[in-house]
Amino acid sequence: METENFSLGFKYNRVLSIYTKLINGDVVNKAEEAKRFNVNPKSIQRDIEDLRCFFEEQASNGELAKELVYSKELNGYHLVNRDVSVLSNSEVFAVCKILLESRAFTRKEMTPIINKLLSCCVPPKSHNKVKELILNEMFHYTELNHHKEFVDSIWEIGDAVYRKCYLKLSYKKMDGRVVERVVKPVGIMFSEFYFYLTAFIENIDREKEFHNKNDLYPTIYRIDRIQEFEFMEEHFEIPYKDRFEEGEFRKRVQFMYGGELRRIKFLYKGKNVEAVLDRLPTASVVERKDDGVVISAEVFGGNGVDMWIRSQGESVEMIE
Repeated sequence: METENFSLGFKYNRVLSIYTKLINGDVVNKAEEAKRFNVNPKSIQRDIEDLRCFFEEQASNGELAKELVYSKELNGYHLVNRDVSVLSNSEVFAVCKILLESRAFTRKEMTPIINKLLSCCVPPKSHNKVKELILNEMFHYTELNHHKEFVDSIWEIGDAVYRKCYLKLSYKKMDGRVVERVVKPVGIMFSEFYFYLTAFIENIDREKEFHNKNDLYPTIYRIDRIQEFEFMEEHFEIPYKDRFEEGEFRKRVQFMYGGELRRIKFLYKGKNVEAVLDRLPTASVVERKDDGVVISAEVFGGNGVDMWIRSQGESVEMIE
């Protein structure tokens, strides 16, 4: 009886050892495992079949979507991830590169975000490879000059958007003045290094503060400039037909300046029309000429798009 229990315990330890190797992303070679445990290769084959059944059962129950397969190229068995909800190595690498390029967070915030992505989504065996690919960029990472940590603030403000809860803001403007605002928060966006809150202002003299007192669109606030904010007890409602469509607004506000919705038309004389169409999602080519293409687009405000047009030099000629 003791011999039988010992044999059973040895098998369990062997199977768990092989399971651990597979989970860690290693390849299991039947002959090598037989030599390591000093057993017949048929015993390892039975272990592998048991593990294959285990993974199939886990996948059917929606618990662990992995499949144990044999690879002739790798000369052994390994796990293939069948869970579409888990990021692949290439997807994690791409997301990490985008995050680092965005420079959206301080180093203190960015480092754990990257590490968690690697730990949660990349098999341990591939972890070092992906990390090595981004190590230099992590080392030379330069955070933005505001040096403000606000990951938690974004979530809290997003909660106010979700719950349609009024916010009281203390906001530092570009000229250094700090103003108090009560707003209806309707969306959060990201563009070129910064996160923004889009919101409708409540406590303001539109005649005095607005260039256009009849402006029906939300004001844009850079979230890192929000000094303080607090939830108010009062909630607001926006009829479905008047709801704020963040995606549509985003297409027309590429430069994070508010203002009236306007249509512009210009002659583009440069070589990279695709870059212009990507920069202005509502843009379309309306005419092709010998000296360029005529492009029309819908945008919010004037300052942002006007500055962009000026930055294009002689490549862009305004028509209207």
